[in-house]
Amino acid sequence: MSVLDTFRLDDRVTIVTGASSGLGVAFATALAEAGSDVVLAARRVDKLDDTAALVRATGRRALPVATDVADPDQCVALVESAMSEFGRVDVLVNNAGISSAYPASRETPDQFRSIIDVNLHGSYWTAQACGKVMQPGSSIVNISSILGLTTAGLPQAAYSASKAGLVGLTRDLAQQWGTRKGIRVNAIAPGFFATEMTDQYRDGYLDGLALRMVLGRVGDAGELAATLVWLVSDAAGYVTGQTIAVDGGVTIT
Repeated sequence: MSVLDTFRLDDRVTIVTGASSGLGVAFATALAEAGSDVVLAARRVDKLDDTAALVRATGRRALPVATDVADPDQCVALVESAMSEFGRVDVLVNNAGISSAYPASRETPDQFRSIIDVNLHGSYWTAQACGKVMQPGSSIVNISSILGLTTAGLPQAAYSASKAGLVGLTRDLAQQWGTRKGIRVNAIAPGFFATEMTDQYRDGYLDGLALRMVLGRVGDAGELAATLVWLVSDAAGYVTGQTIAVDGGVTIT
């Protein structure tokens, strides 16, 4: 097998949460292009049909499943649907996430909890359900954020806390499941990519961060998806418990 062959995901089955828009669409499409069938999870099931069409255009199979990851029962049902349709789950991409920008002095308990419930709890419930059926050689990638590693000038306590929590969750699951189950668990910490979330930033916000972007630009979703394909493939078979920052150099400035 050549080095390039180790990046292939032929005939594997991947669950991607938050697959209805933004980076989730890029992830699902790239994984399909690498050879994986894809189970697509999100609350907006109508949008999932669009992502499914992109997956099927690559020649791979797609299964849309309406899922609210904040509900543990729905996470279990998601995995059961994947097992019923494909008989296996090889890869989980915990991408579902929501954001907020409330000043800490005014953020309500419900506002804070809603972010943690989706971004952190949802990733744990989905990983827990997948961990029960995954076989040795499987891989989980949690989509964290550079805001779990640094700050960026917005009042995002809940979001930052949820993404920092994913870094700790990644390390612990990697330790628990590496030897006992043979499952690798890693995280990606994206910097700034053009998504629905960045569309919500105030005018000039990203321009103000330009000095921290060593490469001088926001990222392209394809660059992040390429990192994901590497991380879940056999090419990264000796990598676990790591958080990979894909941020154009923001976290080194």
